[in-house]
Amino acid sequence: MTRAMGAAMRRIQAGSALSAFGVGFTVPFLYVYVAQVRDLGSGAAGIVLAAFAMAALIVLPVTGRVIDRRGPLPVLVGAALIASVGAVALGFASSEVTAIVSAALLGAGTAVMQPALATMIVWCSTPSTRTRAFAMQFFLQNLGLGIGGLIGGQIVDEHRPSSFTLLFSIEAVMFLVLAAIAVTVRLPHSPALQGAMPKGSAPRGGLLELLRHKAMVQLCVLGFVLFFACYGQFESGLSAYGVEAAGVSPSTLGIALAANTAVIVIAQFAVLKFVERRKRSRVIAAVGLIWAVAWIAAGYAGLGNGSKAMATAALISTYALFGLGEAMLSPTVAPLVADLAPAGMVGQYNSAFALVKQLALAVGPAVGGPMGASLHGPYIVTFLLFSLGISVLAIRLGRQLTPVQNQPSLAKSRVVAQSAPEPVPATSS
Repeated sequence: MTRAMGAAMRRIQAGSALSAFGVGFTVPFLYVYVAQVRDLGSGAAGIVLAAFAMAALIVLPVTGRVIDRRGPLPVLVGAALIASVGAVALGFASSEVTAIVSAALLGAGTAVMQPALATMIVWCSTPSTRTRAFAMQFFLQNLGLGIGGLIGGQIVDEHRPSSFTLLFSIEAVMFLVLAAIAVTVRLPHSPALQGAMPKGSAPRGGLLELLRHKAMVQLCVLGFVLFFACYGQFESGLSAYGVEAAGVSPSTLGIALAANTAVIVIAQFAVLKFVERRKRSRVIAAVGLIWAVAWIAAGYAGLGNGSKAMATAALISTYALFGLGEAMLSPTVAPLVADLAPAGMVGQYNSAFALVKQLALAVGPAVGGPMGASLHGPYIVTFLLFSLGISVLAIRLGRQLTPVQNQPSLAKSRVVAQSAPEPVPATSS
């Protein structure tokens, strides 16, 4: 079984990395493509981006139940095919309507792939190997996105629409490659971690059952704050703040984003050794503190009296510190979602968390963008407080987790009993 799980995991990780490679070809250029290359205007580009996000919000609430009933494999294959059609159609879209419909298909497909892939990783791992498996997926996806973006930037030419058609066609092919790899995977079914649900409840499935699970609800709240305060600010509030308050150029923002990716790629496995030996709640709390320092550095970049070079260095450091936090979260949060899920509800738990993430990524730019552009001081203070709030929420979440849920490495020692902490909270944090 171990060898079969390892072979399946390698194929899943390879397909995930290749699809991320394809997405990297188009994501940085979608706005420019719709607004300028197809000459549809900034208003149409905004609607297309909104359609991409709204499609994800529509499909995710029903995705989890389908995954749990039909299995993640057919859901992943279907989502990859839909995303492929959307990518090709977007590459040839010449009107606002076709661009919106194409973006909706692409957004729905890519959104559904997230919980399907996460559930496949859960099925091909055990609680003790899950941390490393999700860290590897995050590493490969970032590597794929970065390489795809670099190559796409060399191909793209805003004066030649055919160059964008090529980019979207490459993305579509990568989705088809993911589907082809997925159908060759033989999925073992890894059982859920004991004590995932509170005492006295049976895993019947459904939203109400999930909402009764206090630890999962707290994790979703924490997840919303995590994605709102970091990921939701990268290409909106923080970039606007960097240009308006710190006075950096758009090219400097590109360097900062590259620094973020570089830290993730370089630090991921060094950080993994640190994370595996510590409680998940404390790791997440540490991320909140690291991000608080990142926001202080951003404040110095925009509000300090240092030179232009110092402001630039501070802003790049902000993105790098965010990358360090992301590297710590990738082997922590996603496997915790899986370990909280009872048997038969892994897909619903992964989809619920993906929905929370998508909501945060929708609300984050809407709130942070205007603040970062004009309310510089309040913007920094607000997100500094959100980062400190992450630490507080993480410590509170730790009290709802069993010792093994909080630190899976304890399962190897057979010393700690896997008992649910409710109704009497455990002291683990």
